[in-house]
Amino acid sequence: MPETRPQPRGVLLVDKPRGMTSHDVVARARRALDTRKIGHAGTLDPMATGLLMLGVGPATRLLTYVVGLGKTYEATIRLGVSTDTDDADGAEVNRVDATVITDDRIRSGTAALKGEISQVPSTVSAIRIGGKRAYDLARAGEHVQLAPRAVTVDRFDIVAMRRGAGVVDVDVVVDCSSGTYIRALARDLGADLGVGGHLTALRRTRIGPFAVEDAVADIEPGVALRAAAGVASEVLGAFAVSVGEARDLRHGKRLIGAASRLTATTAAAIAPDGSLVGIVERRGDDVKSAMNIPADES
Repeated sequence: MPETRPQPRGVLLVDKPRGMTSHDVVARARRALDTRKIGHAGTLDPMATGLLMLGVGPATRLLTYVVGLGKTYEATIRLGVSTDTDDADGAEVNRVDATVITDDRIRSGTAALKGEISQVPSTVSAIRIGGKRAYDLARAGEHVQLAPRAVTVDRFDIVAMRRGAGVVDVDVVVDCSSGTYIRALARDLGADLGVGGHLTALRRTRIGPFAVEDAVADIEPGVALRAAAGVASEVLGAFAVSVGEARDLRHGKRLIGAASRLTATTAAAIAPDGSLVGIVERRGDDVKSAMNIPADES
């Protein structure tokens, strides 16, 4: 019988270059790793660079738990120019001299956008409306009306400000909850200051505990993947189980009375051999599986 080639499995941190879509990165990884089963967590626009997390093989199941993690971005906001996409890829729709705005007013404007805020996503976001992406509808000329959503901006720090030719470029660092649109922050800051604004640069530097410094810029055949067990443990914390408990969890059985060993509501169940059994959750005094990874795929 022909030898079966082991399929790649794990998580890959990629430093996405400008000009590529997240789907382009996935396609490149599929070619390099010679597998179709690859997904990503947290879309980055073509204009954006930085950290993109790919799940490979059974590790794609972990992406559900990665998407909701907090994120850090480095960005440049240009005040004085508005575009139809709220970023540099769009067409200019309005221009106002922003150099009359003082530094203190700009600092006050960013401060007002910190904390729990209500944000209307950009019309060219990846949000689905009736099964279609908002950006596809907008680019087709259809009117797109998105509902405001609650997001949290923990940090909106100004790093530098540069003035010239009627505009002010503001370099910022943003720590925010999942679902926050940095383009919308740029738009809203400009609107609040009365001069308009858009994003000219965006780089994601962190997703939860994972940093862009640990990512690869080039996806080549044989690139090393992070073990699913390690990634899941970093995100959710580890819950050690015995061989028998691992078998029971994979068969859909509860671990009776095991909830006292959990330090959180959800955790990564790790077998004695270090493999990921799956994600478990507390159910009263018991522990049950929320997501399993078969033993031969861990």
